[in-house]
Amino acid sequence: MKAIVVGGGIGGLAAAVSLRRVGWEVEVRERAAAFGEIGAGVGVMPNAMRALEWMGVSDEIRRLGTPRVSGGVRRQDGRWLVHLPDVGQEKVIAMHRADLHGVLLRALPSSVLFNDAEVTRVDELDADLVVAADGINSRLRAELFPEARGPEYAGATAWRGVAPGPFDLPISQTLGPGGEAGILPLGDGRVCWYVACVAPADARLDPVELFADWHDPLPELVSTTQDVIRHDIYQLPLLPTFVRGRVALLGDAAHAMTPYLGQGACMALEDAVTLAAVGGDLARYDAVRRPRTRSVWKGSRMAGKFGIEMRSPIALALRDFAFRVLPPSLAIQGMTRFSSWEVPQVHSIGSNPVVN
Repeated sequence: MKAIVVGGGIGGLAAAVSLRRVGWEVEVRERAAAFGEIGAGVGVMPNAMRALEWMGVSDEIRRLGTPRVSGGVRRQDGRWLVHLPDVGQEKVIAMHRADLHGVLLRALPSSVLFNDAEVTRVDELDADLVVAADGINSRLRAELFPEARGPEYAGATAWRGVAPGPFDLPISQTLGPGGEAGILPLGDGRVCWYVACVAPADARLDPVELFADWHDPLPELVSTTQDVIRHDIYQLPLLPTFVRGRVALLGDAAHAMTPYLGQGACMALEDAVTLAAVGGDLARYDAVRRPRTRSVWKGSRMAGKFGIEMRSPIALALRDFAFRVLPPSLAIQGMTRFSSWEVPQVHSIGSNPVVN
């Protein structure tokens, strides 16, 4: 059986690695001139680590990443709202997106990788399975689902970068009126960071000015980073199915979501492993993945409403009070609600595979 994966990002490469693991012949077609990944940091959550373990690449992820055992949520002035010094995050791996992409790329032979290979139509592809992993602006999704709405602006814009350091910082998220920030330390003293604020699309804004009065070291991180990436935040409306014919949508092409739970890349890794675990059975892939990603998509939107989108002083005070009185055990439950996924197991009853 042959699969062609359209898109050479994290989701596409993970699909190729996973399908090869269960015996598929695979090609990866990337329209860019070279395989690579832009961006800053990524938190490899426990659910994503289970997917990477199934792919057989988790040892290299742990070697390159930085396990963190402390973190929490702060106010704009730096006061901790939730602080988890040694529980709840011991399995989160902090790493640069390019390093995660590189691990997956090295797990594939060069003979299956084709760059400068733009795909615009499904009928161009001679394969039993086509995996559309070509991102939020997927051309294949637009072809197969012409009735579906395209990406929608989620009302906020974000900046990301890697500050040179050296710094010794915990993982943290900071919530302020109409804005938020995050810190993801790397093992070599560099820090991946992001800042985001509610704003119109394409607004002319300076993140150094916007976050100048936020707690240290956020102003320093933003101002000392040379290469800063700006992204207006978009999401995809929920689709009624992730499959059509012999095509499976995967990652952002299927369910691009807001970043407020840090689960976007993790969902793509889950998609990839699930597609392989069900043997390329698209009906079962859709049945397993759509409810799961819908839940995370909605959870991320809700996190935005109680996070970056909140600006009323009264609402902010009530939210901060709720954070302060929240028992650590409940905070951990909130974190693990979305990261407790396990790789689906497939067995046979008669001739019909069943997914648990």
